[in-house]
Amino acid sequence: MITDWLNFIKTLTAKRLWNAVRVFLNYWISLVIRKPVINHYPYSLSLEPTNLCNLNCPECPTGMNVLTRQQGYMRFDLFEKILEETSPFLLWLMLYFQGESFLHPDLHLMIEYAKKRSVYVHVSTNGHFLDQKKCRQIISSGLDRITISLDGTDRKTYSAYRLNGDFDKVVEGIKTLVEMKKDVNSKKPFIEIQFLVMKHNEHQTGEIKKLGKDLGVDRVVLKSAQIYNYAEKKEKITDHKKYSRYIKRHNEVKIKNRLKNRCFRIWSSAVVTWNGFMVPCCFDKDAQYAAGDLKQSSVKDSWQGNNFMKFREQILHDRNQISICNNCTEGLFK
Repeated sequence: MITDWLNFIKTLTAKRLWNAVRVFLNYWISLVIRKPVINHYPYSLSLEPTNLCNLNCPECPTGMNVLTRQQGYMRFDLFEKILEETSPFLLWLMLYFQGESFLHPDLHLMIEYAKKRSVYVHVSTNGHFLDQKKCRQIISSGLDRITISLDGTDRKTYSAYRLNGDFDKVVEGIKTLVEMKKDVNSKKPFIEIQFLVMKHNEHQTGEIKKLGKDLGVDRVVLKSAQIYNYAEKKEKITDHKKYSRYIKRHNEVKIKNRLKNRCFRIWSSAVVTWNGFMVPCCFDKDAQYAAGDLKQSSVKDSWQGNNFMKFREQILHDRNQISICNNCTEGLFK
């Protein structure tokens, strides 16, 4: 973790820090006056290399094949355009939204491009494409962090959620990345395993930590799972209160979050789909609340434009009426 923090600190500049200060100032001013104030850039950005995936996870819109938006791959020139405008202000770049990022043939080139601009880069993956070639590419690209989903410590438990997934292949990929990182004496990427805690795997929360240690990863993260139609799927929700977004009482299921009229996320970060639509956050899976099309406009025009400002206005006054907020974790575990 210390090495990872040092890698992050190395990317900090006066312009990025000042932009981050403005993010916090504008957010708190907005809460006080109940009107959105935005004169900064997002300090965190998620770009979607692709929304295609090789798995069929039952609580993922891509895996369930319920996304209504088009499928495709982000063009490199669009990626360049977005990074040219935002990189002077970015503290964090996530190359993931929906889909499997490693399906994009130019993912390593995207990482290299961002690293040339000294941006901290993070990728999330289901881990099925970590062969020697891919591992070599991402290490040489300078990737700072990689999150690998592994929601079980054996084939049976893993495949209960990661439909069409291959537990052994993912484990082998993790081993390859860890070993190659050692072989070339690289301090990057920081490797973490992410374990979504659900009812069927909650008994393995201790085992996954041991497995992570045995594999030599840098960290194991236990994360709450988002359940669609959670009132009808009580059997999927973990009984571990710490890792559940929901409260089960008798025959009723409710989300823990009280949904206050505030959301730091939409003052500090944004998400861009593979075809250039800026959306408020990662809960807008289907780009229902698109703020602008970055193929035709600048990041600034979309970020500070009417659509996004109206969305923030509603957050400050009537957040309960926004559909994507009803399963949100913002403020849930604080």
